[in-house]
Amino acid sequence: MDDDRGRKAMKIKVNGQSESVESNLNLAKLIADKKLSPEKIVVEYNLRVVPASEWSGIIINDNDSIEILSFLGGG
Repeated sequence: MDDDRGRKAMKIKVNGQSESVESNLNLAKLIADKKLSPEKIVVEYNLRVVPASEWSGIIINDNDSIEILSFLGGG
């Protein structure tokens, strides 16, 4: 499947919702594209919690499942 710019697109699930993303996307870029603060989230990739230090080395594949959990402060 190609996106509107002619690049290959893939379907993944992020927090249970289907999303279309470009191929050769890594976790770090996905997090940056979503404008999330890396120090305030935890990422689970295909049922494995992945430390932020590994995000740039993990290339997302078609049908992968990603859960992004945010830390909330409160009192």
